[in-house]
Amino acid sequence: MSAPGRPVLLVIAHGSRDPRHAATVHALVRRVRALRPDVRVETGFLDFNVPSVRGVLESLETEGVRDVVALPLLLTRAFHAKADIPAVLADAPPRLRVRQAEVLGPSPLLLAALERRLYEAGLASADRSSTGVVLASAGSSDPEASAVIADIAREWRHTGWCAVRPAFASASLPRTEDAVRQLRELGCARVAVAPYVLAPGFLPDRIARGAAGADVLADVLGPSPEVARVLLERYDAARVPVPAAVVA
Repeated sequence: MSAPGRPVLLVIAHGSRDPRHAATVHALVRRVRALRPDVRVETGFLDFNVPSVRGVLESLETEGVRDVVALPLLLTRAFHAKADIPAVLADAPPRLRVRQAEVLGPSPLLLAALERRLYEAGLASADRSSTGVVLASAGSSDPEASAVIADIAREWRHTGWCAVRPAFASASLPRTEDAVRQLRELGCARVAVAPYVLAPGFLPDRIARGAAGADVLADVLGPSPEVARVLLERYDAARVPVPAAVVA
């Protein structure tokens, strides 16, 4: 139960036929709850899994909850964040006050989570300057989302890696295997693939297949502590009212 005055945090996941997706989402939510036991955290899915977002909102309204922060479990502001989720929230029960939080990325904490996964997969800090990294995302037809991935890759390159190249499992180019080949041609001594995705599924599996020529394939971000902290940062930012502008 949330502390008095704290909105319920509703984590909105896409959903998948792959059971690993929901299992990973629930593991992440458990970590968020452990970090902030004063916040009630619920999970709703847009498709494939239950409970649905609408079902959770209706249940909360029946309980008497009046304040909800809806947090898209997304790394970029693409179609789901701009269209699907706002449409579902607009249909929420009228007695609920629902605020949509920002998506998770970009964030320095997510870069830290990517590096955690790379080191867990076998890289050592001494390998950094000789390792090229493929920042492999699911991909989107939204140019804003693709540009964000490219920006993250440029930023990450300046932290000491041999090189960093973005790649996409769908919608955009290059594919993971193409980025791996580019880094080989660039002369990086080793190549690592860092999936910039939250949970396993169809597109992460495509990334893994494209990483066949790499030396290291990291795991998905999943329920890493850094991702849980980003969720809570976005929640806190959404629940605090923005001060009204002072008119001179």
